Amino acid sequence: MKIKDRIDKIGTLLKGALVKVEEKRTADGKKHSILSRLNKDIQKRENKKTNYISARDSARISRENRKITNEIEKERNRKRVPESEYLTTMRDTNNVVEFDDLHTYFFTDIGTVKAVDGVSFDVPHGKTVGVVGESGCGKSVTSLSLMRLVQRPQGQTVKGEIRFNLGDKAYDIAKCPETVMQTIRGNRVSMIFQEPMTSLNPVFRVGPQVDEVLLLHNTMTKLEAKERTLELLNLVGIANSERVYSNFPHELSGGMRQRIVIAMALACNPRLIIADEPTTALDVTIQAQILDLLREIKDKINSSIMLITHDLGVIAGMADYVVVMYAGKIVEKGTAKEIFDNPAHPYTIGLMKSKPVVGRKVDKLYNIPGNVPNPIDMPNYCYYKDRCDRSMPICGGEYPKYYKLSETHYVNCYRYAETEPKEGKEGVENGKN
Repeated sequence: MKIKDRIDKIGTLLKGALVKVEEKRTADGKKHSILSRLNKDIQKRENKKTNYISARDSARISRENRKITNEIEKERNRKRVPESEYLTTMRDTNNVVEFDDLHTYFFTDIGTVKAVDGVSFDVPHGKTVGVVGESGCGKSVTSLSLMRLVQRPQGQTVKGEIRFNLGDKAYDIAKCPETVMQTIRGNRVSMIFQEPMTSLNPVFRVGPQVDEVLLLHNTMTKLEAKERTLELLNLVGIANSERVYSNFPHELSGGMRQRIVIAMALACNPRLIIADEPTTALDVTIQAQILDLLREIKDKINSSIMLITHDLGVIAGMADYVVVMYAGKIVEKGTAKEIFDNPAHPYTIGLMKSKPVVGRKVDKLYNIPGNVPNPIDMPNYCYYKDRCDRSMPICGGEYPKYYKLSETHYVNCYRYAETEPKEGKEGVENGKN
């Protein structure tokens, strides 16, 4: 049985279990119907009950998931994999990376979480692509899929390609053996993680931690590595680099630690830098300094940046292209000017309206009503329909394809159905640029 068929089987098991739960809740509700009319508090508690599946159903789902993950792990852990199996061709040689119909799932005891569900976009050479969306929409999982750092065995890339341009050739990261991935990760593609305090080892001084990256990917002595580390510390704006080299992470401020992590990411002059919420824990002044630093360094080493954030202000100031994600899918993408000047998807419009404007007095900030669907039991129709103030009857049907608004602007919303959708395989329908 194919992996996709097995995942569908797990979904069927889960739906059956939830139907049982709903039937039981309905029966219990009838028992308490008279009391509920007399006591509104009990009625509220009844309405807030959570769907729990039985231990037996959970065990069945867990067994099916283990079969899937064991099969994927067996394939991934093969020895001496020939290069021809993961060698690929870039659709556009000007791109550093191409995500093509990427599916990354988490297999849990109560179902399958489709954290990234059919994501397709490109990162052109020398450009900054901003990936924006609320927490849990799949932004970080997309980047971790590229870095091959998704927690295993529960987290697995089950479908799609991640084509990475090495210059003279291109690899499909999703199929690369771990030995090859170790030569790419931290060398050709590096990542600035969200919280530098958890990225740095608290029991080692920061200098040797940067040295380690250099020694791992380059042929140099420890003295040469230290000299290069001091150069990097100066490059990222650390004045007293000799002193900071010998400091422990806890002895540095948040902004200084972030600069150290950036220095580690730049150590091998990567072709792509992934910045995952690089300014979240910093004050506004330090945020501006870090963003200016990233912009300056990108131009200096001729690299590309994949910027992940929920802050539209950061995206507006940094990105050339913008990808908007919701519930594991891309709902809109285009140039920064197109997204900010002419947002098309109702979710993108809602994000724009919820951002406070300096100098404008408002009694209450706008918020998008409702909640994100259950990631284990996603609907078959548009994921945003139940929160959308512009939904139409057709939105309750099949999940919408991508519609082309311009050569670079795509949106998956039936409101733009008069535009011809791109045809072809599923990856093309997912709006590849």
